[in-house]
Amino acid sequence: MLLVTMAACGTAPVQEMSEARQAIEAARIAGAEQHAGERFEHARTLLKDAQQLLNDRRFRDARRSATQARDEAILAREVAQQVQEP
Repeated sequence: MLLVTMAACGTAPVQEMSEARQAIEAARIAGAEQHAGERFEHARTLLKDAQQLLNDRRFRDARRSATQARDEAILAREVAQQVQEP
C-alpha cells in the first residue's frame, strides 16, 4: 500500500491535469464565464498554478491543485446550467 502511495506522489499528474482542462472547457461551453465568472476564473487560476507546480516537479501539489481546479470547474458549470434553466 505504501509503495502505491509513494508511486502516485512521484509521478506527474497527467490524468488530473487532463480532467481539469476538460472540466474547465465544459464549464466554458455551459456559459460559466458569464454566469459563474468568479468560480470559473478560480478554476482557471488553480489550473495555471497546477501547471507551474508541474513544471517545478512538485507533483503532489500539482495533483492537488489540478483536482481542485476540476472540482471548481464542475461547480461553475453546474451554477451556469442552473441559471440558464427556465
